[in-house]
Amino acid sequence: MNSSLIECLMNSKDTLTCLIPYAYEPTWVYVFLVGMMLLSAVGLPFPEEATLVSVGILAYMGAHPDKYPPPFPGAPYVHAQSAAVVAFLAVFTADFIIYGIGRLFGRQVFEWKPVRAILSEENRKKIEAWTIKYGAYACGIFRFTPGIRFPGHMACGMLKFPVWKFALIDGIAALISVPTQILLLAHYGENILGFLKQFKIVVLCLLLAAALVFIYKRWIKRPSIQ
Repeated sequence: MNSSLIECLMNSKDTLTCLIPYAYEPTWVYVFLVGMMLLSAVGLPFPEEATLVSVGILAYMGAHPDKYPPPFPGAPYVHAQSAAVVAFLAVFTADFIIYGIGRLFGRQVFEWKPVRAILSEENRKKIEAWTIKYGAYACGIFRFTPGIRFPGHMACGMLKFPVWKFALIDGIAALISVPTQILLLAHYGENILGFLKQFKIVVLCLLLAAALVFIYKRWIKRPSIQ
């Protein structure tokens, strides 16, 4: 987070001024959305929900040029429906790639250094046991469980769950959880922005605290999965 963005968050007027240009840069926003969804799927310690919320707010701003003027009349903007479709396809593709890696390389995947860096041996065993216990339905459970999506989908592939079954269950779960976040934010963006204006400092502190807790639990404490 650079200093200019911090200044935007601390000043309600500058916040809107800072965000408005991005609402009218749909191509770059969609590319960013795809990139963040792919990185989140492979274990990036940044929840995909934060990206979806941000894009949803930009879609709301782009749909209301009377409140958030475009750089020129008729400027292209971030469409909520387009962003929702892009996000769903990016998430589903990323999940399927992770599943495919687990299916192709098997148990040795969990011995790879990048994987071991984010997944303890104890958690690995519990994820495998959970996957065996719930079968193909675990595919959907992992989609709704931030923090273990990456190893969970990999375990589904490693245990050779049928491709069609993984695609069906994960696809339904992604269809429920991913587009709805963008569409809801795009529709209720005014309420969200009003909240940010009124409680911008509190929100910033809470986000910072949440990030610190997430980093502590994920990278330092590394708690076991219940």
